[in-house]
Amino acid sequence: MPSDSSGTVNLIVDTNSAGLRLDQFLTLHIPDISRTLIAESLRSGDLVVDGQARKCAYRLRGDERISGRMPASPPSSLVAEAIPFTILYEDDFLLVVAKPPGLVVHPGNGNQSGTLAGGLLHYCATLSAVGDALRPGLVHRLDKDTSGALLVAKDQRAHRLLVAKFQRREMRKEYLALAHGTCLDKSGRIEAPIGRHPVNRQKMAVVASGRQAVSLWRVEEEFAGFTLLRLQIETGRTHQIRVHLAHIGHPVVGDQVYGRHHQAEGEHFPRQMLHAERLAFSHPISGQEMLFTAPLWPDFQAALDDLRRNRA
Repeated sequence: MPSDSSGTVNLIVDTNSAGLRLDQFLTLHIPDISRTLIAESLRSGDLVVDGQARKCAYRLRGDERISGRMPASPPSSLVAEAIPFTILYEDDFLLVVAKPPGLVVHPGNGNQSGTLAGGLLHYCATLSAVGDALRPGLVHRLDKDTSGALLVAKDQRAHRLLVAKFQRREMRKEYLALAHGTCLDKSGRIEAPIGRHPVNRQKMAVVASGRQAVSLWRVEEEFAGFTLLRLQIETGRTHQIRVHLAHIGHPVVGDQVYGRHHQAEGEHFPRQMLHAERLAFSHPISGQEMLFTAPLWPDFQAALDDLRRNRA
């Protein structure tokens, strides 16, 4: 049994889980405990593998026993707030919402309130028991200035199954990005590892020591000096599309971190022109194939309309 009411953990690693990171395995099998607490328990030695302390990144071999105790989750400091967002779909197990640009998904440095997580908790109070205390129900995230479709689990079982789908790359995510420049090809594949920038630790970069990252792109529409791209990501690295497009010389328009800083750009493009348009997956409970499309946010649509008028 994974964990009883006293916090005692006793897990046998099945052979199908061989190769998984230790922290990933524990997140899947003890979904009501936050990733932060799992990491703390491994560092402190409260959780051990075959009697030995192991790091979060330890790769499981199979047929091992994970045992020890988990501390109780601290009370959530997340405050429920009335935050506007559009619901694209809802049932007893999950929500799909359209995240507005400029809205932080969950609390972090400098953003303790006014987050989508707080809005979700206000909308559905029972989410407080799903997943991480500061990220209730969230199985993935979008950058603050990225708009579009975001998936939320409403109960522990759905959360665990959806997290597993993301880890197995069974989610199809498509984005629209307005990029600088004209692409010589009409489609392409970017496979370049992403990790922390070697100098600016607040940024990500293509680095040899980074984690595998793959993005597929194709041209949707061309303008004078700009290209509208449709992208699919096979991996979900932090800032992946923004880093990859900057890496090939076509950064996302309006990106203040990885983009080109033209003085007049902010007048025409109020934020990074990146939108999570489509999300496709099989329902974690029913198995039904689901496809959701988040309409372009008005500011993105207005920018495209201006470019089309200028082209005409």
